[in-house]
Amino acid sequence: MRRQLRIGTQALLLRGGGAVLLIAGLGLAAITERGLLIHHLAAVRHGGDVVQAGARGPQPGMHGSMVLVSGTPDVVEAPRDDDFNLTVATPVLDRRVEMFQWREVHVGSDVHYELDWSDELQDTRKFADPRGHANPKTFPLQGQRFVAGQVRVGGFALGPVLVHALPGSEAVTPDPSRLPANLAASFSLYHQYLTTSADPGSPRLGDVRVSWQAVPVQPVTIFAQLDGDRLVRASQADDGRGYQVQVGARSLGDVLPDVPDPPEFTTARRGGAILLAALGAFLLLWDRRRRLGDVLLALGVGVAAIGAVSCVSWLGGEWPPVLDWLAVTVAGVAVVASLHRRMGRP
Repeated sequence: MRRQLRIGTQALLLRGGGAVLLIAGLGLAAITERGLLIHHLAAVRHGGDVVQAGARGPQPGMHGSMVLVSGTPDVVEAPRDDDFNLTVATPVLDRRVEMFQWREVHVGSDVHYELDWSDELQDTRKFADPRGHANPKTFPLQGQRFVAGQVRVGGFALGPVLVHALPGSEAVTPDPSRLPANLAASFSLYHQYLTTSADPGSPRLGDVRVSWQAVPVQPVTIFAQLDGDRLVRASQADDGRGYQVQVGARSLGDVLPDVPDPPEFTTARRGGAILLAALGAFLLLWDRRRRLGDVLLALGVGVAAIGAVSCVSWLGGEWPPVLDWLAVTVAGVAVVASLHRRMGRP
């Protein structure tokens, strides 16, 4: 009597443990796949699934994916201002031209005039009182933007939109000794400007000064779509932007705070879920006493069960994962049916 009670208790414990392990495997699979689905749906709003890129540059299979890459820009072809013989190793170089002009200032109902630097032509004809406040009619030089021929980050070339989106600005001090002869006769260095003023501390009407601003070469993080070997704006993104550029090494959560991180160690989690489910099924089959056959049968049950739960977890998302897990489920069911038929009923 005691022996039968002990055997019954052992069988009950084995079945209970098997059920717990099977449920644990199913739960792990559901949590993993649901986490991947939530991440996928959030990422799609910004252009699509995200590939965390290293320093190896574009790899096979990455084309069309949204890439997150960090690094310091490598300016392959530096921009050059030919007029002033100025080359700077920067992604973007801006030349600003200002002229000392009369400017109309309104303070309530009062109007007065003052001389000041401006990078826009102040049209005297629009002044309330143009007498004695005539300005030059044109700029002798124009402001201009110069863009590097090629900029790379982490082995990826940046498209024009991303190059222009690189943040920051710093003043560039020109070297007057490198000026062409025609400009060297007119311009001299004052602080970080080149100016035509005979006395830079007391400029006169019509004097011109030129300055440059460069985008600093600093660590950045780029989130954009890979097209060939270039990162470009994702035109299909629902957020209407399709790219992000931030200073420093940033995580996906920093760049896209509304996109949750995907579950880590996805392959290990999926394999662990199958093993838990298979071990649970094996314990449930313990009374059959067919050890080798039951191992294979339990593995088939685990594959079929995890495949089914994973398939259901992806409903409402993309069809490829649903179909992939459906194929896994069918394969597991086929294995179980074949072994069950071959081994016969207990």
